[in-house]
Amino acid sequence: MEEVVNHSIYFESPLLDRVKEETKINIIQTPYFYNDDGRPTYLTKLPDGVVPLKLAKISPKYKVGREYSVPHVLGTKVEPPYGEHTQLEFDVEIQEFEYEPMWVTRDNAAAFGITLIEKGQAIEIHSPVPILSDIEYEYGVFAGHWCPYLEGGKQAGEGKTLFPFVCTDLEHHNFPHIFASTDRELPLVISVARYWPEKRKIYLADLWVPRGHALYIPPRPKLERQKYIDLHNNRNSARACWGQLDKNTLSTHTMLQKDGYFYWYWNKKPTLHGQLPILSPVT
Repeated sequence: MEEVVNHSIYFESPLLDRVKEETKINIIQTPYFYNDDGRPTYLTKLPDGVVPLKLAKISPKYKVGREYSVPHVLGTKVEPPYGEHTQLEFDVEIQEFEYEPMWVTRDNAAAFGITLIEKGQAIEIHSPVPILSDIEYEYGVFAGHWCPYLEGGKQAGEGKTLFPFVCTDLEHHNFPHIFASTDRELPLVISVARYWPEKRKIYLADLWVPRGHALYIPPRPKLERQKYIDLHNNRNSARACWGQLDKNTLSTHTMLQKDGYFYWYWNKKPTLHGQLPILSPVT
């Protein structure tokens, strides 16, 4: 009998994400975030001549990103102490949903309630909790291909499922968030949305953040009868790695509350995330 030989060949296990370094931030003692020539810095007092930016404001009539209808909310599941997730149904006749890629500007960031912080600029952090964490993460190019809502109850330590496409996975929370583009070679990509529950509309975009720039998202608690909800997610941070032959991970700094309570919104259909030229028009 001919011996059966196993010729199975596997790729090296891809990285989802990992923590490279974590620093505790006391917002009472150091209430200012300062973009020190691209380095995230938390200060008690700003350098002379540096005035904190005001939170971005823009008319809700200003629409940015790809527009889709949200005809139904399919249900909400509460999972204390982590948060709650709501499944949305998008246009039933469309099979793939595009996040419009764009280099971040002050205006298109503001369209999602986000303040752009360029080199040499600063902002005062407001937070309902005094202790936050500044974490340097490394994200893998396939990190966005994990969907926590489709894992089928996997327990911690069992690994993650690498799905063949990226689904919509967005969040808001009642603590501030800072995303700093600190990789030495590539820009950061942050997926964002503005969801209008009563209008049953959502606008989707990918904000490409040049190296040395940062985004500030203020606390966003859950409110009753909100006209719109600004959402974000950074699992696709390494999107700029796509098309690179020698780069499949990306480093970035994030400020957040590690044990915070999150409100997630998701849709399980595939999404499209286009590429932009790596050279940014923003300097």
